[in-house]
Amino acid sequence: MPERNDLSRKTFGMVAQMFLNFLGVENMWNPKKKISESEQSKKKKIQGFNIDLNDKHLKRIDRIVRRYESEIVRQLESEYKKQTKRGDRIADRIAQFGGSWRFIIIFAVFLFIWMVWNMVALTSGMHFDRPPFILLNLCLSFLAAFQAPIIMMSQNRQAARDKHESIIDFAINYKDGQEIDDMQSHLHRLEREIAAIKKILQEKQSGSNQ
Repeated sequence: MPERNDLSRKTFGMVAQMFLNFLGVENMWNPKKKISESEQSKKKKIQGFNIDLNDKHLKRIDRIVRRYESEIVRQLESEYKKQTKRGDRIADRIAQFGGSWRFIIIFAVFLFIWMVWNMVALTSGMHFDRPPFILLNLCLSFLAAFQAPIIMMSQNRQAARDKHESIIDFAINYKDGQEIDDMQSHLHRLEREIAAIKKILQEKQSGSNQ
């Protein structure tokens, strides 16, 4: 049993190295190569495999992952722009601006200037909305009446987009699960074949010794 477990670990290691070679990470599986303690401290290992990863390899893998993620985001954005109309995109921008600190600060400054302008004695001849600011209340009511449905439209589209992305994530995870099952079945088959070859070699060796 220990020999079989060791053989299984070596098989997994070779398959993992094949995957890393596909990503462009080479010369990382070499069980016969001796590494100094200082080099070992600078390297990391993949959990479950006897494969060393230095900083250069890790950075390369990170770059590949980031490029893959950015490509997915770019494709999703392109598909979103194709499926939405111009008015829908304008509504999304309005909702995005209305839910930001920039809008809050600008609107707070606007309200402050409006009230000060119509209250101080210095501009008494140019007051157009004296307290209790009836015109301001009317403007705020109009703003709330139009802003609410625009934000709801944007939220509905965002919910539909999230649902679409969740379907894509589920499809990717399902495909990954199938690929992992296939890899495991292939690894088990290789393990059985290697064990059978090893048994045949042992039988031949024992027969020659006799």
